[in-house]
Amino acid sequence: MGIFDWKHWIVLLVVVVLVFGTKKLKNFGSDLGESIKGFRKAMNEEEVKPAEQTPPPAQPAAPVQNTAQQAQGHTIEGQAQPVQEPQRKD
Repeated sequence: MGIFDWKHWIVLLVVVVLVFGTKKLKNFGSDLGESIKGFRKAMNEEEVKPAEQTPPPAQPAAPVQNTAQQAQGHTIEGQAQPVQEPQRKD
């Protein structure tokens, strides 16, 4: 006699039918089935598609360097710059 007793499921089913109606539930069921079929079809196509032809990896374009950023000491390539620790005044 837990929360998932068969009596609880019957009451829940009756409430759902009363709230949504049988027509909406039928439409929901068919829409859900079509969505699952479409998902499975897409997954199968994706498994077959890379095996047919794999395009070469795209070469990244050379970054355009901004002179204002170079003057401030920033790099475009994403390289880290050392941070200077402030001097303590004890």
